[in-house]
Amino acid sequence: MESTVAQKLEAIHNLQLLDSKLDAIIKVRGALPEEVQDLEDEIAGYETRLEKFQSEIDSFDNEIKALKESIKDSEKLIKKYQEQQMNVRNNREYDAITKELELQDLEIQVAKKKITEAGYRIDQKKVDLEELSAVKKDRQKDLDQKNSELTSIVSESESDEAKLNNDREKATKKVDERLLKSYTKIRANAKNGLAVVLVKRGACGGCFNTVPPQRQADIREKKKLIVCEHCGRILAGVEDEIIEEPTPKKKRATKSTKASKA
Repeated sequence: MESTVAQKLEAIHNLQLLDSKLDAIIKVRGALPEEVQDLEDEIAGYETRLEKFQSEIDSFDNEIKALKESIKDSEKLIKKYQEQQMNVRNNREYDAITKELELQDLEIQVAKKKITEAGYRIDQKKVDLEELSAVKKDRQKDLDQKNSELTSIVSESESDEAKLNNDREKATKKVDERLLKSYTKIRANAKNGLAVVLVKRGACGGCFNTVPPQRQADIREKKKLIVCEHCGRILAGVEDEIIEEPTPKKKRATKSTKASKA
């Protein structure tokens, strides 16, 4: 059975009321969720950089180990060549072995220089690692504090929020699918999250622009969906202003009245 326009408006307005209550709960949390997310992203960035520093330190350590092995190999060759040098048969062999000894000695000097440089780089990376670890530790404390504050606020409204979300899920099923898509789109672009409003005191409840009397009459009839000409919000009804009649003041008796009574 097709819903009437009035029923559609009632369903979408009810959804708006629930969403507004949920918005109010989220608003109480302020910027805490965004601050927590920013801190988590920042700390994740620090962890990536720390892993990179550690990887570079490990790489330099491996380089030093390889260079030390190279030195040992060169020392073995030097010992071997020195033994051969003792048994040379001519100057040509002696010169050839001498060149090999010089080459291995040079290899050892270059390796030692590289070890020194790698050691210096490791020291620098360790300083960077310690400094960044200290920064990460401080930011982690900030994150823990913000998380604690957020958890406390969320726990206060947790049951209410759960009930509202449950009610919202039920209310959503009662809303026309095409109307729900329009509602979601309008709500996403509205600063205050209002997609469905009432006309109050002759003005749109969302942008506060005046709604002409004839248009208000059409809105009251609820025979068609009407949106605000200025902001595009759905106008679900007109809230009639209750005008209280002033209480008549009691007249005080005048002197002439009192005299006539006397």
